[in-house]
Amino acid sequence: MTELEIMQRAKIYIDKMANGIDPITDREAAETDVINNVRVSRCLFYVSDILRQVIENGGAVTKPKIRKEPFRLTDEQLAGFRYSETPISITEITKRFNELAEDDAHVQLKHSQLTAWLIEIGALRTVTRPDGKTAKEPTPQGLELGISTEQRTGQYGTYTATVYNKAAQQFLADHLPAILAASEPQKKEPEAPGSFWTKEREDRLIDLFLKKTPVSEIAAALRQTEAEVVSRLKQMRFLD
Repeated sequence: MTELEIMQRAKIYIDKMANGIDPITDREAAETDVINNVRVSRCLFYVSDILRQVIENGGAVTKPKIRKEPFRLTDEQLAGFRYSETPISITEITKRFNELAEDDAHVQLKHSQLTAWLIEIGALRTVTRPDGKTAKEPTPQGLELGISTEQRTGQYGTYTATVYNKAAQQFLADHLPAILAASEPQKKEPEAPGSFWTKEREDRLIDLFLKKTPVSEIAAALRQTEAEVVSRLKQMRFLD
């Protein structure tokens, strides 16, 4: 095997790990696996891109590294999302979002970004199954959104899959800007003394909003004006 072939094989393995796939079994790695850590994933994508340049140039990098922009979709691109009438996995949903990107200038979306946000809003929870492996399963709120579990049979036998019906797919598409904002590193300014919006209060705000609680009732529950509630929801990208 030549050096170039070794590089090509190494890139295949790195690409799989960067996308949360075990390169040995070709199965999705557990959410707790180190390759699903955001920082590790970014490093793998970075190394993969360097290998791509080396391979394309026959063993030498001659082009400068171009920093990719965070994943983004325009409203026009998002309108082309392929909704499935039958429930599909979060991996398949992520794949369909990535298909909508028209160039290589942006990094790819990861399914862990979607599940992390769903956990944050209380639609998913992490559970330990009888075999000792952890998994993401819907909460009662997630069930209302259209997230469910079903038994499937794969290469290694029967397993429980968490799937999303068309309504849940639509929910993720509608809230994609909020999902992306939540997964980006935040450069926060020091919080002023006495600032009202703590993480606990923001979590409460999100919970009430997703339960379709009227703004007037949210404001009363949080002891804020309706204008302040609407302003915060806009800052968090839950409202336009």
